[in-house]
Amino acid sequence: MDEREAVDRLASARVARLATADAGGMPHVVPFVFVLLDRTIYWAVDEKPKRSPRLKRLENIAANPNVAVVADHYEEDWSKLWWVRASGIARVVGEETERTRALEALAAKYPQDRDAPPDGPVVAVDVVRIGWWTA
Repeated sequence: MDEREAVDRLASARVARLATADAGGMPHVVPFVFVLLDRTIYWAVDEKPKRSPRLKRLENIAANPNVAVVADHYEEDWSKLWWVRASGIARVVGEETERTRALEALAAKYPQDRDAPPDGPVVAVDVVRIGWWTA
């Protein structure tokens, strides 16, 4: 796998894991859906039930914007395993044109977002580094 294929695999993944850390470095990892546009990963807080309206991932990003995203593929045939990791700087999108572009891209990838567009914050991860592994 080369970088172009790694980026393509990341972009086509239906779900990945988002790792954030608080100001003290305590990690927090959650699965999430996202879209990759150029070198920026976008995700939005949607209406799915949450334990609290104050999401730990958003609190962590406010305290420490360094994040990592991992998408992977597993099969019992280990010769088909792979993962892609993107590290970057996260930020809540404030600019309306960027927010709209991200929400439209999410809706194009996930029918659920067409039926019930997210109305929570949109977060961008400006990718700084991409790593990958394949069997």
